[in-house]
Amino acid sequence: MDRDMDVLIVGAGPTGLVLGIDLARRGVRALVVERGEGLAPGSRGKGLQPRTLEVCEDLGVLDEILAAGGAYPVGMVWADGEQVGEHAMFDPMEDGEEGCRFTTPWMVPQWRTQEILLARLTELGGTAAFGREVVRLEQDGAGVTAHFTSGGPVRARYAVAADGGRSTVRRALGTKMRGETLDPDAALVADVRIPDLDRTWWHLFPPSEPESGFLALCPLAGTDQFQLMARLPGGAAPDLSLEGVRKLVSERTHLAPGAVTELFWASDFRPRAALADRFREGRIFLAGDAAHVHSPAGGQGLNTSVQDAYNLGWKLGAVLAGHAPDSLLDTYEEERRPVAEQVLGLSTAIHRDEARRGAKTRQLGLGYRHSSLSEETREDPGPLRAGDRVPDLTVDGVRLFDRLRGPDWTLLTLDSGVYLVRPDGHVGWAGDTREGLGEYRARLGLPREALEEPR
Repeated sequence: MDRDMDVLIVGAGPTGLVLGIDLARRGVRALVVERGEGLAPGSRGKGLQPRTLEVCEDLGVLDEILAAGGAYPVGMVWADGEQVGEHAMFDPMEDGEEGCRFTTPWMVPQWRTQEILLARLTELGGTAAFGREVVRLEQDGAGVTAHFTSGGPVRARYAVAADGGRSTVRRALGTKMRGETLDPDAALVADVRIPDLDRTWWHLFPPSEPESGFLALCPLAGTDQFQLMARLPGGAAPDLSLEGVRKLVSERTHLAPGAVTELFWASDFRPRAALADRFREGRIFLAGDAAHVHSPAGGQGLNTSVQDAYNLGWKLGAVLAGHAPDSLLDTYEEERRPVAEQVLGLSTAIHRDEARRGAKTRQLGLGYRHSSLSEETREDPGPLRAGDRVPDLTVDGVRLFDRLRGPDWTLLTLDSGVYLVRPDGHVGWAGDTREGLGEYRARLGLPREALEEPR
């Protein structure tokens, strides 16, 4: 293993793997390290929102993601062993909401998403090392040195903590994570096999009594398993064994204990919402759950994490290539922390039944209009402005996303104006003509090719 890297990424979950892929396609020498001996098990964050699917297309894994998963089923509410009504889990696409080929989340168990991402990372020549637990990071003006429980140290110019909500790196930095516990009671999530349960529905079992708690069984697309989620009132420690899960299912549903034939993975947690004070400490960045922790309600955590990596990757690439000053990396926190705070509020509202799983959960409208990287020069800008995500539209027979695909900036001239689009698909500069575009390029240190029209 090369111990002298450009970027060290701590954590081989979706955040770390997406960042590794984005850096690998830019020719950046990045190493993903994971303390576990392999990829983390469990279905966990199973819902990929439409904006995340767009990122998957750009990174070259969309076909595999679509083949591995499926659409979410409609919820079916049960009471006393009887089906009492359907429940739509997501609001339909609203009138006027357009510009994306995807309209609802796509279900893929997180363990399978990670497998696909790791395969793509390897295909691009990237490296992931397992069984490498970070115990200490030291940084100076030139880089970061990581020390591990076993094996020699690794030196990198930058490091990214993508090691989850209990981030070892964040704690070592002393960065505070502030927030609140959303529910005093624990919750249990597990992957189980229930051969005789109809996979047509997402089965919902409201509590028959306040002290019994809610339970749901969602068929996991692309598998023969169900994801079980249950609230555990009363403060009792959850039993994560097969017998414990069987007992829970039999108490809260019409199913017999033996209906659950296998338990593949189980975990317990207390839903909380928390946000790190900083996303950057010198040469070390926080991304994903290491920077923000969400309630699973609304399916925002994994998706927000992927967007972190997609935002940070092109900026690290530009600085490491000498195309931009180190100050460009400050815009990662400037752009992503407000978005994370906004999405945390949405997740919390959905958790408390104060908001629906609607347009905002699809993450297509999140942007950076107020970023220092967004320069809007038009007096009458129209609907697409600097900082916005470019919609997936076809203009004069050409799909815009086909023009935007890849790790570079793209110059688009449309009837509504001239747009210099960032590598992450957001408009950086917008004008009626190209006047002022050269100054913007010089301010950001962009290569001159960024001003050329694509063929």
